[in-house]
Formats: sequence, C-alpha cells, structure tokens
Amino acid sequence: MRKRARMALTGACTGVVLLFVIWYAAHYIGFVRHADASILNGFVGLGGPRLDRLTNAIAGLCDPKPFVVLAAVPVLVAFLRGRPRVAVTLVVILLCASETTELLKPLLAGPRDLVPGTPLSDASWPSGHATAAMSLCLCGVIAAPGRWRPAVAAAMAAFAVAVSYSFLELGWHYPSDVLGGFLVATVWTLLGIAALARYEQRRPSAVAGAPVRFSLVEALRPPAALAAGTLLLAALIVIARPHEVIAYAQQHTWFVIGATVIAALGLSLASGVMLMLRASGGVRRPRAAPPLPTPPSGPAA
Repeated sequence: MRKRARMALTGACTGVVLLFVIWYAAHYIGFVRHADASILNGFVGLGGPRLDRLTNAIAGLCDPKPFVVLAAVPVLVAFLRGRPRVAVTLVVILLCASETTELLKPLLAGPRDLVPGTPLSDASWPSGHATAAMSLCLCGVIAAPGRWRPAVAAAMAAFAVAVSYSFLELGWHYPSDVLGGFLVATVWTLLGIAALARYEQRRPSAVAGAPVRFSLVEALRPPAALAAGTLLLAALIVIARPHEVIAYAQQHTWFVIGATVIAALGLSLASGVMLMLRASGGVRRPRAAPPLPTPPSGPAA
C-alpha cells in the first residue's frame, strides 16, 4: 500500500506540472497556439447536420444533469460491493475535479488564436466536459471489480475520447482544453487513490476480500484490442473514401496529430490507473492463527 500511495502522489505531482506546461504553451507560445487552432479547425471542418446531431448527443452526456446520473453509477457500484469509503472517495474526486475546472477557467484565461465559426472565449481552459468524461472514466475503473478493470478501462477511455471528439467537432473547446481537463481529473483521481492506500495501510482489517492478481498481458489485452479496433475502423474509412480522407488529412495534418494525441492520452491515463490498481481487489485480512494441536489421549494416570 505504501508503494501505491507513493506512486499515486508522484503521478499527481507530475500531472500538476504538466497542467502548468500545457496551459502556458497553449496561451503564450505562438507555435503551440497555432497548432491548437489548426487541430480545432480540422475537427470543425468535419461538421455537417447529421454528424452534428450525433456529436451533440454524445457531448451532452457530460452536461450537468446527465453527468449527475452517470456519476451515481460508480458510486453505487462501490456501495453495492461493500466499499463505502471507496464510494465516498469517488464522490470527492468527481466533485473536486469539476469544481477545480470551473475555478481555473476564469483564473487562467488568456489569449488564444481565433477559429472562425466557433463560439469560444479566452476562459475555456480546461474543458469541463473533458474533466467530467475523464472523471467518470477513472472512477469507473476504481469502482469496478478487479477482474473487470481492464475491460472497464478500455470502454471508459473510449467514452471519454468520444465525448471530447464530439465537442471539438462542435467547436466548444480547443484541443489543449481537453488535455487540461483530462489531467485535472487524473490528478484528483490519483490523490484519491493515495488517500485510500494510506487508509488501508493503517487499517488493513477494514477492507475485506483478497486481492485479484492478473498478468500484465491480461491487463493490457482490452486496451490493445481497443487500439487495434480503432486502427481497423480508420482503415475502413480510408478504404471507403480514399481520395477524400487522404486529401483532408493532407490539408489538416495537425488535426490528425491532435486527434491521435487525445486518443492516446485518454487510453494511457485509464490504463495507467488500471495497472496501478491491478493487484488491489482488496486487502487480505490477517489469517487467524491455526489452532494448537490437541495432545494425544492416553490412559489416565
């Protein structure tokens, strides 16, 4: 437990540093500002009435009211699994991540390169929708039973990336806003994991159940399958419309790079948390001492 708490705190500190670096680069380094706007322009260029209806529905899953409903799912799962302290920690993670994002937006507002046709303001970093989506993703990984965590990590990473792609296509945020939202959610998740690990270290008998252990290959199989499926889907799209896809990619090279980075970061964060917890299905209760052997009976003296 001590090792997991140390790893989680180190990861949280690293996340805070990356948050500052991404915020500064996206606002005050001209090359990065240009790339940020170019990636967004590539997403917005995909828009059309039919696609907009789909992306509005997906992005809307992380609007306040649907988010509250979805956030209740991992909390209830933790309660039903007999882990009330985990459930309370998930509530803290979900609330603190969202509130942190809302506080940072006006505090860190700064100049951005404009993208025509997008309703963006200087106070858009980090993205609240990206924060909500990644918070749901990581809390789902924590709440899931140990054997299910690899599959849950892959599925929820796909959810977080799909939500982010959707609101980028609608022009709600810059791509760097997505990276910031992902990191805010991850920092609070790692702090929650560290707090739980320290508590379990001090009171091991308070957490029931034996740890679920599985190999690294088993842990990485679902994320790898998701990555392979994504590449296969991209290949099918290219085969279906080769000239249009290749021409669009050539005209929007930054879009291709940015979309890949967002997908890779989402999958990496979910998989990283899953790997940190892969041997933490619970903490073994101390085994009771074996009964003393009964002396052999013999004839009475």
